Amino acid sequence: QVQLIESGGGLVQAGGSLRLSCAASGRTGSRYSMGWFRQAPKKEREFVAAISWSGGSTYSADSVKGRFTISRDNAKNTVYLQMNSLKPEDTAVYYCAAHDNPYIIERRPHEYDYWGQGTQVTVSS
Repeated sequence: QVQLIESGGGLVQAGGSLRLSCAASGRTGSRYSMGWFRQAPKKEREFVAAISWSGGSTYSADSVKGRFTISRDNAKNTVYLQMNSLKPEDTAVYYCAAHDNPYIIERRPHEYDYWGQGTQVTVSS
């Protein structure tokens, strides 16, 4: 079992930046690929970005490409999402998730094995 805890959310003005963190505990000796997702009110959970265990492979949704960057520090069991040039439409609860396949870049939320509780990001116009 892996526990994931997100942090770093908050209220920011449009054009601002935030860095989200996702700290893993529990079976951290195992290797996981990781993803970030978001869910706005009355909308489905949406893929944001994913990263392989090694960090050598990453993928971002078109809506955030060039603005958001996913990275990880395996020594700290932590994954990050650097969010720049934030827009009001980025407002959502952001979740991190872990996938048992350390090599995969997975965009489908139902394929992930573990989820955090989420952190709210609100971007004001």
